[in-house]
Amino acid sequence: MQENILRMEKIEKWFGKVHALRGVDFSVDEGEVVGLVGENGAGKSTLIKIISGLYSPDKGKIYWKGKEVEIDSVKKARELGIETVHQSRLTIDTLDVSENIFLAREIKKSIGPIKIIDKEKQKKIAVQLTSELGLEIESPEQEVRLCSSAEKQGIEIARALEFEAELLILDEPTVGLTIEGIDQLRRFVHKVTKKGTGCIFISHNFRHILDLADKFVIMARGNIMEKLPNEDIDVEKIEELILK
Repeated sequence: MQENILRMEKIEKWFGKVHALRGVDFSVDEGEVVGLVGENGAGKSTLIKIISGLYSPDKGKIYWKGKEVEIDSVKKARELGIETVHQSRLTIDTLDVSENIFLAREIKKSIGPIKIIDKEKQKKIAVQLTSELGLEIESPEQEVRLCSSAEKQGIEIARALEFEAELLILDEPTVGLTIEGIDQLRRFVHKVTKKGTGCIFISHNFRHILDLADKFVIMARGNIMEKLPNEDIDVEKIEELILK
């Protein structure tokens, strides 16, 4: 039986006089893909920024694997096992693939009293991770500037795998991707969730995730309008709920 990785209850968030989230209840199970959809201003970004530690809720409770927690920083979110792939890619073009996977969390080795980055170990792990995801990258020493947008996302997902993400947040990941890139991204998500990792897939274009998400959460004006399993959803129904 699947269990909640993340559960949020009655989450409220204000920005001055703007009531961004209005008593939101939200959850993700092990190995589940949740399609989070809605128009601009619906509250999607605010919700995921609370989950990823960028914002704190004004009211409400957050539970991680059944235990109440306070996610007060990105560091805390990562310690729990929450990794976010943002719409603006967090890769550095002038660094190679392995350096990007271990960015700010490099593997160190000791040479006498000195600690240095273990580049060979990082490269070896990078090869394993990219192969596991089906990323067709020539070498872990390839500069990221030579990678496609989908491959850059794959590198960020590889990073999440290496640091044992239990919840992966994909924020508008299909923006700027070709049809082939979107298909590649969907394959990445399938492989990650088979390992039991939960996934929140935020998108304006819900057609990209119609056959990928296990359930859909539709947001509008800071509220969750509906939660529906995949078998109860279609394009017309989502459009109706978003525009309601």
